[in-house]
Amino acid sequence: MKVFVFDLLAYGKHFDSFKTDKYLPYPLPGAHFDPEIAATTYEEHLQAWEEMDRLGFDGVGLNEHHTTPHGLMNSPNMMAAVGAQRTKNLKFLLLGNLLPLHNPLRIAEELAMADCLSRGRVMSGFARGVPREYKVYDVPMAESRARFEEAYEIIMKAWTEEKFSFEGKFWKFKDVSIWPRPFQQPYPQVWIPFTGSKETIDFAGKHNLAAVLPAGKRGLTEDIVGYYGKSLAKHGHRLTSEHLCLFTDAYVADSKQAAIDEYSPYYLYFTQILWHHGSLSGPKPQPPAAPSGPSPSHDYIRPENQAAAAMDREKIRNITLADVETRVNGNQLAWGSPKEVAEQLIEAAEHGGANSILLNLNVGALPHELFIEQIRRFGRDVLPKLQAHQISKVPAALEDA
Repeated sequence: MKVFVFDLLAYGKHFDSFKTDKYLPYPLPGAHFDPEIAATTYEEHLQAWEEMDRLGFDGVGLNEHHTTPHGLMNSPNMMAAVGAQRTKNLKFLLLGNLLPLHNPLRIAEELAMADCLSRGRVMSGFARGVPREYKVYDVPMAESRARFEEAYEIIMKAWTEEKFSFEGKFWKFKDVSIWPRPFQQPYPQVWIPFTGSKETIDFAGKHNLAAVLPAGKRGLTEDIVGYYGKSLAKHGHRLTSEHLCLFTDAYVADSKQAAIDEYSPYYLYFTQILWHHGSLSGPKPQPPAAPSGPSPSHDYIRPENQAAAAMDREKIRNITLADVETRVNGNQLAWGSPKEVAEQLIEAAEHGGANSILLNLNVGALPHELFIEQIRRFGRDVLPKLQAHQISKVPAALEDA
C-alpha cells in the first residue's frame, strides 16, 4: 500500500475565545492574524514534510482553501513547489486545485512548473470547492460543474497538444503552447475527491481518473465504489485497487485511551469550529429538516446509507468527547496502539479495495512537537506494515462482475 499524510496546514494557534460557542466569525477580521504565527506555521509544516520524506512516507496530501484559518494553503501548487525543494522522494497529492474558480491555463502552467521542479512528484487532483469560496471569488455556484468540466478539457489540451485552441462558454484560447510542460509524460496522474455525487463519479469514470474517497459508513463506501466501477466499465475501463485511495483518520499512542487523551482536544477543535468556518452561522436552534427522498445526485445509494451520504454539518459541529470515545472504542476511528491502528487501516483498505491510503494525523492545529512525534510514531511502528501489504482486489467491483 502507498501511504500519504493529509496536511490541512491550519493556522498554528487555537482561537480559544470562540470555543465556547463553537463558532468562528466569518469573515474573520485581519486583526486576528499574526504574521509571525503564519510564517512559523508554514516552516513547521515544511519541517514535518521533511520528516515524512526521511521516514519513507509515499507522499503528502495538499488542498486549496481561502479566507479561513482552517487551512493556509491558498495555493497547493506553490506549496508543492516549495516542498519539492525540501524533500527528495515525497510525492505531492493535490486535492486539489479548485478548477471553477481560476484560469485553467494558469493552473496547467503552475502544475507543469511544480512537476518539473519536483522531477515528476506531482499527483494532480481537481476539485470544485465549497460555497464559501464561490462567494469570495464571485463565481456563480450554479456554474460550478460546467466550469469544472470546461477547465479540465483546457488543462488536458495544454498538457498533451503541441499547440491548442479552445472556444467554450467561459474560456477562449488560440494557438497556445505552454512552457514548461509537465515533467511526467503525457501528464501527472489526475485524482478526483469523491463526496458521493454521481455526477462527479460519472466524470471520473468517463475519463478513467483515480478517486479519493472518505472512509465513512461501510455500506456507503460499498455504494460509491460499486457505482464508480459501473461508471468506469460504461466507458471501457476496469476498476482496480490502483484507482482508489481511502481517506481516513489515524492516531498512534500507547492505547486507545491514551490516543483519546492526547488527540481529542485537537480533533474536537477541528470538528466543532474550524471545519465549518464560513459554512455555518452562529449557534442557533435549527428547525427539523423536512422528510425527503434521496437527491438525484445520490439516488444510486441504498436507503440505509442515505443519511451517511447527506453530510450534516450541524450534527458534526455538536460532536462531543463522549462521541469521540464511542467512535474510537467502536473502531470507527483508527486511534490506538500501533498494532490496533495498523490492523484497522489494513482492514478498512481491504474492504474498500484501495491500495493507497490518505491519513489525517493532524486536524485541529496540533502543536508542532506533537505532530512531529506522531509522524515518527506512525513512521516507525505502522508505516512498514502498511507498505508491506498489497491490496489487489476491489470487493464491490467483484460483486458486480
